[in-house]
Amino acid sequence: MPWPSRKRDKGAVADKKEPDAKIAKTEKETSDKEEEEKSAKPPAGSSKSGWKNWKKKESESGGEESKITYCHWLLKSEPESRLEKGVDVKFSVDDLKAQPNQTTCWDGVRNYQARNFLRSMKLGQQAFFYHSNCKEPGIVALVKIVKEAYPDHTQFDQKDPHYDSTSRKENPKWSMV
Repeated sequence: MPWPSRKRDKGAVADKKEPDAKIAKTEKETSDKEEEEKSAKPPAGSSKSGWKNWKKKESESGGEESKITYCHWLLKSEPESRLEKGVDVKFSVDDLKAQPNQTTCWDGVRNYQARNFLRSMKLGQQAFFYHSNCKEPGIVALVKIVKEAYPDHTQFDQKDPHYDSTSRKENPKWSMV
């Protein structure tokens, strides 16, 4: 048995009314919308919440689209002991404070998306130091990126718990900051 026709009959098509003309937005409606957008976005560099570097609106920048740049990153760490391949991999904000100049490398990241984020981090940007897998998870400090991404040396060390046998020195898979 053939399928019934899916075309509308002429009566159903005649019932639907088309608008006589398209109505364009007025300048007032457009300017109201722009004012709302401007008031929702803080001016460049004045926000303390982390939103920075707003590019100018299309009308102000000569046709360039506006983009948002977010300059805070989230660095997760585990402050409580956890053994990985027989090695304790705990690292807390107290461990960071104990380092010379309170500076250390962020190594051992073995997640592709997180690695790409590390590669996007720029010198001078800020990051939230976040404790996870603990009794009270949360942001415990604000830290600064002091070196841009470079190859993670732990991927080549067979004794390290973050060793990756598939990574090559000519083309390293993993990065750290």
